[in-house]
Amino acid sequence: MAGPRGYSSYRGRMSKLKIALAVLLVLVILTAGTVIYLQKYVMYDEDGRPMMMLPWQGEDAPPPSSGTADPLPEDPVVIVQDPVEPPPEETPKTVETAAFSMPPEALTLADWEAAFAAKPETCNAVALTLKDSAGRIYFDAAGAVSGAVKTEADTAAALAAVTGREDLYVIARLGCLHDSRAANADVEGRGLKNTGGYIFYDKKNTQWLDASKPGARDYLAGLAQELAALGFDEILLTDVSYPIEGKLDKVAYGETPKGDNLAGFVEAMRNALETYDITLSIEVPEIVITTGKDELSGLELAKIVPFVDRVYAAAAPENAETLAAAVKAASESVEFVPEMAAGSAAPTGSVLFFES
Repeated sequence: MAGPRGYSSYRGRMSKLKIALAVLLVLVILTAGTVIYLQKYVMYDEDGRPMMMLPWQGEDAPPPSSGTADPLPEDPVVIVQDPVEPPPEETPKTVETAAFSMPPEALTLADWEAAFAAKPETCNAVALTLKDSAGRIYFDAAGAVSGAVKTEADTAAALAAVTGREDLYVIARLGCLHDSRAANADVEGRGLKNTGGYIFYDKKNTQWLDASKPGARDYLAGLAQELAALGFDEILLTDVSYPIEGKLDKVAYGETPKGDNLAGFVEAMRNALETYDITLSIEVPEIVITTGKDELSGLELAKIVPFVDRVYAAAAPENAETLAAAVKAASESVEFVPEMAAGSAAPTGSVLFFES
């Protein structure tokens, strides 16, 4: 006989409640176990805040804690050191030179050996003309115009012997704007013209390069770079000038002043040699130093000195000191070098002797 319905219904409700309690108990136990298990992976940052760092979050992660909060890290010890100043830049030392000159012609080994053996004991430098005022070039210049190079079979070997001496300072004289060959080879791109649009002829029927033309600047800058690559210590620019003889009123100077054109040319030469460890110098008439400018040639001392290391000029021994002071007044960093006949009494400082 079946029991009362109320009793049967009551037993069913109690059974479901027990199941729910059992499930809840299991969840509590699992949660507690999980919390206990994960406790060892609880870490603390620099401010003491807890953070979880699980094993798969990276091999470089700090090791898990033992389950208790790690002590806050101590403040790091900062060692303050005096700032290290960079070493001062080395100022190039001016080489005091007493130079003897070689004649303007292609050098041979025999000529060089004889000249070196006969040089004065006081000379520690030599000046070689590698391009003269007629446009002749005395080394194997790849950039020379056709017919300009004049060399002997052993000229390259002779030049290597000169520049290879560590006990000798070597100066390359480079004739610049008085150059009939280069001017006629490219009248439009390099040549100095007259007001009629044709090549200008001076009193001696020779021609000039135009200092304002990029073609003239590039031609001479290329030759200077070739000389620098051969190992010369200094390049001495000569014939940096406009014509000073002939029908000068017929010269097409252009709208830019002559002094600016010549200064721009010297600046271009300096820029071309920027990557070379070489001294750049210029030879000027004495009047450029004593008065500051030469109206005929167009040279102005103040516009030239920013781009050169030395200024050369023919000078009597008794005038050398005065000229040196004038150059120093124009630029404290530029040295004056007098050019004197061989056998002259050498002044204090550098000097270039030439054969009289």
